[in-house]
Amino acid sequence: MSFELVKQYFEEDGMGERVMDLAESSATVEEAALAIGCEPCQIAKTMSFFVDDAPILIVLAGDTKIDNKKYKAQFHQKAKMIPWDQVEEAVGHQPGGVCPFVTKPGIPVYLDESLKRFERVYPAAGSGHSAVDLTVEELEKYSGCEEWIDVGKRSGE
Repeated sequence: MSFELVKQYFEEDGMGERVMDLAESSATVEEAALAIGCEPCQIAKTMSFFVDDAPILIVLAGDTKIDNKKYKAQFHQKAKMIPWDQVEEAVGHQPGGVCPFVTKPGIPVYLDESLKRFERVYPAAGSGHSAVDLTVEELEKYSGCEEWIDVGKRSGE
């Protein structure tokens, strides 16, 4: 159901053709990159956390992980990922298809600075077999992000 809602969300703005229903799995960064035909770093992965027991979403480049020190400086607490079996209830999308579009109301979305080095990125579209082809500016617009933050570190940093 999440995929259909995301597709409809983009169709309402004339962007429906950018939403991809993939035959292959896109549930991990590596699988998504293979299914789409892009570099893994261009996958805009959406991670879900609890801050003060309320869900938030952070979108990072595919080659970027949460830097615990930066996260704590930003949110004034340790990073606490939402447990796998609670993700769909908390944010409205299943693990593997979590995206910053058509979430449950009131969930803040943050975009990590790691995404700014790309022209195009590919976030999920509500299922583990989907993606959306967006410019970084479009991701900012359609995610309704609260703000850009710097809480990531690239592999090898």
